Amino acid sequence: MSNGTRSTWQMIQIPAVITLVITLLRLIGELQHWSPRFFNPEPGGPGAIVGIVWLVPIFGIYFAMKLAQQEGGPESKGKAIGLQLLGIAIFPGAIYLGFVRGWEYTGYILMMVSWIVFAMAWGGLAKTLFAYGFAARIPVVIVMALAIWNNWNTHYNAFPPRGFPYTTFVGKFWHGAVLPQLILWITFTLAVGGLFGIVTSFFVRKPSLANQTA
Repeated sequence: MSNGTRSTWQMIQIPAVITLVITLLRLIGELQHWSPRFFNPEPGGPGAIVGIVWLVPIFGIYFAMKLAQQEGGPESKGKAIGLQLLGIAIFPGAIYLGFVRGWEYTGYILMMVSWIVFAMAWGGLAKTLFAYGFAARIPVVIVMALAIWNNWNTHYNAFPPRGFPYTTFVGKFWHGAVLPQLILWITFTLAVGGLFGIVTSFFVRKPSLANQTA
């Protein structure tokens, strides 16, 4: 394992564990039919207070502070914020093509193109968010597989009655779990976490040469 990979893994370890705990807590809350305000079992689970989506901006700020203290943040903050906004601008177009027009794979490919733009904005932050995103979402994919297979009454296996034509386990798992979790939500993590992180870098003082060489 290279030093860069080791450093990234060390940085995301605690956030990944926190995220896993919240994922499991939400699963338990929905299975036990706890308050829908906190554990919404409806398709997509909109507005549920207990959810990992709220962690993205928090950890985006956390990762940015750590990275800015270590390496001084993006080379050009103006360029970084501009590229980040460009990447974000691609996202709604990808959603429209993929889910409104029905060109699912075109939408996902466009989302992955935005990953390149986010990496150009601030490579260190994008790399960290990318690693965190997969660490956060792979457990969700596993939970969704179990929920779909066992037909649990949770948002992990609840799909919209209209516009979602897949009825088999494989169809639901691939189109309802794998692709959204490992592409759409990774893109969301890079977009939102990156935006909060880059803005944070404007307020974090770059380490002095004396501190770097001490």
